[in-house]
Amino acid sequence: MATPAIAPRRQAWRSRLYRWDSKGSPYAFVAPFFLVFAVFGLFPLLWTGWLSLHQVSLYNVDQAHWIGLKNYTDLFTGPPSRFFWNALGNTVTLGVLSTVPQLMIALGLAHLLHYKLRAQSFFRTALLAPYATSVAAATLVFALIFSPESGMANWFLGAVGVGPVHWEAGRWTSQLAIAVIVTWRWTGYNALIYLAAMQAVPGELYEAAAIDGASRWRQFRHVTVPALRPTILFTAVVSTIGATQLFGEPFLFGGQSGHQGGAANQYETLGVLMYDQGFRNSMLGRASAVAWTMFALLLLIGLVNALIARRLRTSQ
Repeated sequence: MATPAIAPRRQAWRSRLYRWDSKGSPYAFVAPFFLVFAVFGLFPLLWTGWLSLHQVSLYNVDQAHWIGLKNYTDLFTGPPSRFFWNALGNTVTLGVLSTVPQLMIALGLAHLLHYKLRAQSFFRTALLAPYATSVAAATLVFALIFSPESGMANWFLGAVGVGPVHWEAGRWTSQLAIAVIVTWRWTGYNALIYLAAMQAVPGELYEAAAIDGASRWRQFRHVTVPALRPTILFTAVVSTIGATQLFGEPFLFGGQSGHQGGAANQYETLGVLMYDQGFRNSMLGRASAVAWTMFALLLLIGLVNALIARRLRTSQ
């Protein structure tokens, strides 16, 4: 006699469990990411924000003295401001010197690989070889190439009648050498992104352009590039963010003087400045202020990206 009474309750309980499962399962699946992000992403971010408002030494982190925004005002207008503005200028110029050629070369390589070639799979795989190479290995090899005594770069310049260049000593020469390293490492990665986007472009557009008599160059200009605008914007933003965080290449390029970004800070970036302030000068508060300034710049880049992307969607 109890079975008919129990059955509706079991049915109601199963229905309730089903609703809980359908509503709660997505949150349970993404919860590990948010837990890891909170521990390794959000907490360090808030911790550095707290440190940036204090005067604290690397060797005595427990004794922090509240100084408010003094670390920020010192960066912008105080005695350390000349190092900050120099590092900011170097970061911008290195970003331009590495990002613009990198994306243009990547777009051209992707366009070539988009057509049928022999050993196409080999070439596509080879593009990722520089990206898979560690920053330290790549930078040390290029430091030998740009060596003023016996580097391959000066040997090539001597072969065409140009005198040797002390690449690491000059401001523009050192930044150009570092930009070559960054371009070498990331061009293939961006080329594969462009190639994937090109393969999503309908073939009918190319066929129609060919029927109208358009050459491959005109097809590239009037079909490929307009279709790749969102992808080009994405890679430009990602490359700009990477340039803002540039650290390994300028840190290792100068050898013994690399921790300063050059003997005269001629290629010191914001990342190298942050390292110098925190670990060389043991001023964690000022280093945290540099880190949060970089974070603000990245937020500004993200905002500009959102505005441009919205305008592109509106125009399309």
